[in-house]
Amino acid sequence: MRNDVAYHWPNLMNSQAVREQILKIISTLSLVLTMFMASWRADLASGQTVNFPKVSQKPTPNRPNVLFIYTDDQARWSIGAYGRADTRTPNLDKLAREGAMFQNSFTTTPVCSPSRAGLMTGLYSTQVHIADWLNPATEPLAGLAPSYLIWPELLKANGYATSLAGKWHLGLEPQFHPSRSGFDQFYGFRGGGTVPQNPILEEDGEQAKKTGFVANLVTDKTLEFVKKHQHETWLAAVHFREPHAPYVPADPVDMAAVADLKIELPDVPGLPKARVEKLRRDYLAAVHGVDRNVGRLLQLLDELHLTENTLVIFTSDHGYMIGEHGLIHKGNASWIVEGRKGLRPNMFDDAIRVPLIVRQPGRVPPGTKPDQVVSQLDLFPSILSWVGLGMPENLKIEGRDASLSFAGKSIPEWDETLFGQYDLKHSGTANMRMIRTRKWKLVRHLEAGSENELYDLANDPDEKVNLWGQPQFKEIQSELLMRMIERMKQLKDPMIEAFSVKT
Repeated sequence: MRNDVAYHWPNLMNSQAVREQILKIISTLSLVLTMFMASWRADLASGQTVNFPKVSQKPTPNRPNVLFIYTDDQARWSIGAYGRADTRTPNLDKLAREGAMFQNSFTTTPVCSPSRAGLMTGLYSTQVHIADWLNPATEPLAGLAPSYLIWPELLKANGYATSLAGKWHLGLEPQFHPSRSGFDQFYGFRGGGTVPQNPILEEDGEQAKKTGFVANLVTDKTLEFVKKHQHETWLAAVHFREPHAPYVPADPVDMAAVADLKIELPDVPGLPKARVEKLRRDYLAAVHGVDRNVGRLLQLLDELHLTENTLVIFTSDHGYMIGEHGLIHKGNASWIVEGRKGLRPNMFDDAIRVPLIVRQPGRVPPGTKPDQVVSQLDLFPSILSWVGLGMPENLKIEGRDASLSFAGKSIPEWDETLFGQYDLKHSGTANMRMIRTRKWKLVRHLEAGSENELYDLANDPDEKVNLWGQPQFKEIQSELLMRMIERMKQLKDPMIEAFSVKT
């Protein structure tokens, strides 16, 4: 299924100027459109980028600012509020106490670029044609096509000042630049990663080496943006590179904060304990750097009296493993246990489950723990609904409005079945499709030498015992396969024929 705006205007949407003109029409600013027509035509003729008209408006509880905090490779187990003692995240723990901490939030693809594309568009990886992380060495011209509408564009079109600080990873070419997708200001890096300290970052279109730690730098820039626009309605997206590898060097403050932690190791045979403990401690130092800077952001909201008028969302692009299942990293994990080498493509819950914390005092009941299954595709319509805009009528996405759960309410007839896709193409080849219910998970593999997977999540939540092919589970296995194939047909998944083959 294609984004419907792209469907109705396939040729026009390739022009950035006309794309922005269309978004003006979508917005509520039609009365001022005619005032800009002459300058728009001149800009179009000269090839310049057209700016959205700005509306000066102050945030209110029902039309709040949006502080969107997005981390990279952050496992849910790295946050104390989710039940772990061997981490230090006081600010995130406080955020969870003051808001809603979702218990079953997932991504649909367990690696960076397709997950980020899904978050922005509300569509699956096969729908946006980004199957794996975008590798600049092998696909430098690839990116998220400008024809796909993303939710920051709709906020901008409705008067929000917009900023992105940190990681983009949705294309290096000019047509994929964040400024072409609804952001007034970009400070960060377009690729998949950078060094933790003294990085090369882009600012005002120019790249230069900056002094300091990336987590601190992107937070500094966001604080400047919020101060500048404190009397307007704004979206501040903070996309931390942390705790992505390399985890260190980290700020000495963060290293000291986790120096005395007693690290809990996964119970996995053959785990190199000393190595895993060192990796996890370094990783948690990077997590503390995120937490400390989240505290700086929340403190500024308090100082500017913006807390009640700001929706704060904290989440990560996917999960992460350092020893869990004997692996390290995410959906493209490698073995870390002794005696095993190479990749282990996977869709374990540790790779697809993400933290999700939402806060807005007065609207989000404090200390709630929504239990319904949501995916990051659902954030697009949920954010638009929460700020009072709603979805454009001609836009079709896969994400669903889960904003009632922000307010601590149940959503009638909510389907909690999760479908996932991952087509690995770097450092190996794998094609996986997943169907997950409250009780069961089935993962189909096409890669050579792989084994399909079936887990009884109710009795085996850590996914240790693969039940695939066992006669007593034949009926549930067949049922899940049929549900998977039906979903693939609905999405026109290009792997449908291969996955329909009986095995």
